[in-house]
This record gives sequence, C-alpha cells and structure tokens, in this order.
Amino acid sequence: MTTHEFRLPDVGEGLEEAEIVTWRVAVGDTVTHNQVLVEIETAKSLVELPSPFEGTVTALLVPEGKTIPVGTPIIAIGDAAAQRAEVEPQEEAEPAPSVLVGYGPAAEGGSTRRRRKAAPEPTPAPTAAGPTRAKPPVRKLAKDLGVDLATVPASGPAGTITREDVRRAAQPAAARTAEPTGNELTTRIPVKGVRKATAAAMVGSAFTAPHVTEFMTVDVTRSVKLVEKLKADRAFEGTRVTMLLLAARALLAAVRDHPDINASWDETANEIVVHHRVNLGIAAATPRGLMVPNIKDAGSLPLPRLAGALTDLVRTAREGRSTPEDMSRGTITITNIGVFGVDAGTPILNPGEAAILCLGAVRRTPWEHKGEVALRWTTQLALSFDHRLVDGELGSKVLARVGRILENPKWELLLS
Repeated sequence: MTTHEFRLPDVGEGLEEAEIVTWRVAVGDTVTHNQVLVEIETAKSLVELPSPFEGTVTALLVPEGKTIPVGTPIIAIGDAAAQRAEVEPQEEAEPAPSVLVGYGPAAEGGSTRRRRKAAPEPTPAPTAAGPTRAKPPVRKLAKDLGVDLATVPASGPAGTITREDVRRAAQPAAARTAEPTGNELTTRIPVKGVRKATAAAMVGSAFTAPHVTEFMTVDVTRSVKLVEKLKADRAFEGTRVTMLLLAARALLAAVRDHPDINASWDETANEIVVHHRVNLGIAAATPRGLMVPNIKDAGSLPLPRLAGALTDLVRTAREGRSTPEDMSRGTITITNIGVFGVDAGTPILNPGEAAILCLGAVRRTPWEHKGEVALRWTTQLALSFDHRLVDGELGSKVLARVGRILENPKWELLLS
C-alpha cells in the first residue's frame, strides 16, 4: 500500500511555524480530496488545512498543542486506489461506468456483484497522537490555564473534555510550572502564535521607527448624537455603529486631504512609498492576542458599507478566523482604547506604516461652549507617527483635521 505524508505547508507569506490546534480526523477515517484534516494556528490566524489526497488515515504524526516548523510531516494517508487493490486482489465484478473522482455508485443498492469475499480490512498503523474532543470555549480555557489537552482525562459524553476536567488538571499543571516567589506562585505561559508574532513586531517597530505622539482633546457631543441617529437608520441594520466608526471615517477623510500620511518606509531602496489606496487597519483585542486586520480600499466605501466591513472584520478577528490576506498590506491603523475606559495612550506603529490614531474614552466633561461652561461629551485623540516619513507639521494637520470632523461630523461624514 502506498502511503502519502502531508507536510505542514506555508499558508501565508513568510510563515515559519504553526501550532496543531484540532485534528478533524482520526486514524482509520476515510478522507476525500479537500476534506478538512486539521485546524492550525499561525502567527496571524486560525487556518483549516484540506487534504491533497484521498484514502485512509494511517497515522497522525503530530499531537494537538505542538508547534512545528513548516515542512514537518503531520499526517499519513494510505492511497485509496492501492487500498482497494489490496482488499480485493482477485475480485471479479461487472464493469461500472466511468465517473469523476469522488463520485460513483452508492455503497448500497449498487449493481456490482462480487464473486469473492473481500479480504479483511488492514489494521491501521500506530499513531503518534489521537484527536482531542473539546469545544472551543474549553480549548480557550485550557490555553489560558496552561493545560495541555492531550494530557487531560475526559469525563464528558463520547470522550469529550469538559471545563471541569480542565480545571482539575490546571492545579497540577500550574504546580509543575510554578516557582516560589516569597509567599506567591508564578505561572509560566508559553509565548507562541499571535502573541509571539505581535511581541516581535512591536519590539521591531518601537526600535526601528522613531515614534512621535501628539494629543488633542475634542468636543464630540455632535458625534455622540449622530451615533444614536445612525443606530436607528435602516441603512446600518446589522452593523455596529460606534464612535470608532466615525473616528475611522474621519481619519480616512484626513488621509484624503493629506495623502502623504498614508505611506511606508522602504529600507532597501531608501525610499518613501506613498500608497494611493487606504487599507485601514483596526487593532482588535482577541483571546489570541492583539490582531490588526485591515479593510482594503476603505477610503472608497460609503459610511454604511464601512460600518459593515468594520463589524465583519472585528467579529472575524475575535473568532480567530482572520486570513493572512486580512492581515497583510495595511497602510494606516486606528485603535480604540476607550472601550476599556482609558483616556489616552501612546500607540506603537503597526510595522511598515507611518501613523496610527488612538481613540480614548468618551466622557462628560465641563467644557466651554458658546461662551459658557457646560457638560459636553469629550474624548482625547492621540496620533503616533514615524518621524522619518512624517514631520510635525503634517502630523499636526492630520490630527487637527480628524478632531475638527468629530466636532462637527454631519456633512463631512455623511456626504464625503
């Protein structure tokens, strides 16, 4: 019997390694072309790998939870045609019509009459690891507690691992990795996947691009009122209308007026590359760490479509379903720390981009309005930029433009 080994492929540009998250098949299963075999976690996203072969799984070569380099064999699949020949070496049957691969006569009710009893099915080859049955929330709990699911005894139906199983396993797992620090214990959590990639990217950005951050406090009372009106508009049904949406649209308008901010630094050619389209990155906090997928050509979208794209992008990122394409070719980014009740921050540039806008918490604040002090909705904006590409004048103009739009958003945001 011919056996094919499927090696971990490069599913994105420059991928070096990935973690085996969930096996979707087990030893002895029959698989078809393009059937999903396994779910892996790369530095950017969760990816499902389809089978390039059809046949029977003879071995799972890598256990769940293990991180391996690209090119490592992960599964062995016995050739379907060879298996049929071995099972029925001298079988005589009436000829069947030619059919496309993957389609043919049903197992029951077929017209082929066998004259010889088929040989026993081959015993599956030993496997290095079997599939672990656990729902996504249980897997997340295990990852948060540093528990290897492959070592957890299952008490749920059909061998499913439950939350209680993970919690029971967490104490000994923590004890094995804990070190005494006075009267306290510390737990070590492996840094891998998105968090590892994010850490490397942020360190590289912070120590490569000379960051400058400018701040501006803005009266956004009119924007707050506009958000409430748009929520009731049928054009925005099914989308999330928030201050982040208006801030994103304001940033796109500022880029249109000051296109040099939408740029990157080409170290090799020693050139500044100005991008003619805005791929707007949205910094999203997810269970797997910080992710920055981007909306392609966001500047061309009317406000309702921008709202839909923003809603879909954030949902996909939090579900761990962002693709490598979603994460690539960003040109400028916006991040919202206001959702955590934080007023301001100094954001680090997404690698390769010239600027990032940070939106702080929206609060009721005493503010001068029409010659009197009144309670108004205000927020603090922060713009970090790469001083190699962006001088103080350009950075200040972009930030001031965003601020003016959010102070008086109606005509600019709805009609631009």
